Amino acid sequence: QVQLVESGGGLVQAGGSLRLSCAASGRTVSTVAMGWFRQAPGKDREFVASINWSGTNTLYADSVKGRFTISRDNAVNTVYLQMNSLKPEDTAVYYCTASPNSYATGVDHQFSYWGQGTQVTVSS
Repeated sequence: QVQLVESGGGLVQAGGSLRLSCAASGRTVSTVAMGWFRQAPGKDREFVASINWSGTNTLYADSVKGRFTISRDNAVNTVYLQMNSLKPEDTAVYYCTASPNSYATGVDHQFSYWGQGTQVTVSS
């Protein structure tokens, strides 16, 4: 089993930045892909970004490309999401997730473990 705990969410003005962290415990995630998804009120959960096991390959949703950066530190079993130039439409609960596979993917059913989520609110 893998437990994922997100942190770093909060309230920020449009144009600001936040850095989300996701700490994994229970077993190492250094050999598997990790990702971030988000869900806004009244909307379906959507893919944000993912990273392969070694950090050498990343995928991003078009809506965040160029503004968000996913990274990982396998030494401390943690994945990060740096969010810059935030927009009100980025407001959502952000979920960290881990895949049983090593490659980055944007497909939610390919992820097995999910955190509880952290709220990100961007004011205009």
